[in-house]
Amino acid sequence: MADAAARAQAELGRANGETRNELLLALADALDEHADQIAAANELDMQAAFDSGMDKGRLDRLRFDASRIRAAALGVRHVATLPDPLGQTVRGYTLPNGLRLDQIRVPMGVMGMIYEARPNVTVDVASLCLKSGNAVLLHGGHAARNTNAATLHLISEVLQSQGFDPALIASVDEFGRMGVTAMMQARGHIDVLVPRGGAGLIRAVVEQSKVPVIETGAGNVHIYVDRAADLDKAVPIIINAKTQRVGVCNSAEKLLVHRDVAEAFLPVAAQAFARAGVTLRADERSYGILSRSGVQELHVEHASAEDWDTEYLALIMGVKVVDSLDEAISHINAHSTGHTESILTEDYGAVEEFTARIDSAVVMVNASTRFTDGGVFGFGAELGISTQKMHARGPMGLQEMTTTKWIGYGNGQVRP
Repeated sequence: MADAAARAQAELGRANGETRNELLLALADALDEHADQIAAANELDMQAAFDSGMDKGRLDRLRFDASRIRAAALGVRHVATLPDPLGQTVRGYTLPNGLRLDQIRVPMGVMGMIYEARPNVTVDVASLCLKSGNAVLLHGGHAARNTNAATLHLISEVLQSQGFDPALIASVDEFGRMGVTAMMQARGHIDVLVPRGGAGLIRAVVEQSKVPVIETGAGNVHIYVDRAADLDKAVPIIINAKTQRVGVCNSAEKLLVHRDVAEAFLPVAAQAFARAGVTLRADERSYGILSRSGVQELHVEHASAEDWDTEYLALIMGVKVVDSLDEAISHINAHSTGHTESILTEDYGAVEEFTARIDSAVVMVNASTRFTDGGVFGFGAELGISTQKMHARGPMGLQEMTTTKWIGYGNGQVRP
């Protein structure tokens, strides 16, 4: 399948940007036209997941109803409007001997995507791959099998109708775990592998794969309320970051509060957390303040050592009082997964130090962590949020799905 994808990719790579955009627009139209059919398949997956006891966060990720399908179609259309990454010159110069060197963007080739309970990823990855000239093999997992099958059937029909080989976007779901294992062993056939899911899935792929891996990390995301924070502004930001969608990697999981504002801020925040149904896992100092807040509906528990490294993906948040900006930065760098962190402060010096020293892919200032997203960043869609430092970091869009090659234009030069 990977070799068939490579042959199909060679044909796609020769297509011009206009042709690839027409292919994307045809896909978007088909998604709109058949949204109800895909949504019906998704209902089967949702019911099975609900019956099996899947938690609310994962159920939210699994949902791909008609409104989300049409939103995905809009994303495909947006990808079609973006500049063509292929052939872009990254840098170029002429050597003293007259040899002209240009470094240009080219497709990765055949990509592999392993994900779970995220059917929107099927559309996002397909659109980005088609725009960037790549082929992709997908393993979308058991939970979304009906949704992914319906979506891939539609994509296959669109590819055929536009004169392209359906092998460009193919799934190994029918092979179950054997398909995943084969993808991880297919070095030389798959050029790069991207896992997207929980920490266990990502760790397994990174440790077992012989294919180069772009690691998309889990999101143990922090918000730090500095002593110079605008406290009225802070509460809505934190509640949005925690509750707007709890089952996604950019939702906030930990709240750090400077000791100088903890007594004033935490009781106010407790009221908002109680209204939102958020359970707090608190260190000793914050537990004492929260217990005295008088908020009857608040659920607060003592935090364990494991809490500081846990991505909850649920209406749970860890809370800790820190003595200084330096302690907040040290705690975050020790426990973060390197995804997104945010500082809330009106102190420009604190902003400078926090943004310079935090070792994560994205750092927000006075804003919700929920903005870390390829669509929000203007990419139309994203392959995932890379938390590693090689090749790509942060939301991965079209440019992150290309590599480069050098072309040297000579006029008879030989090296002495």
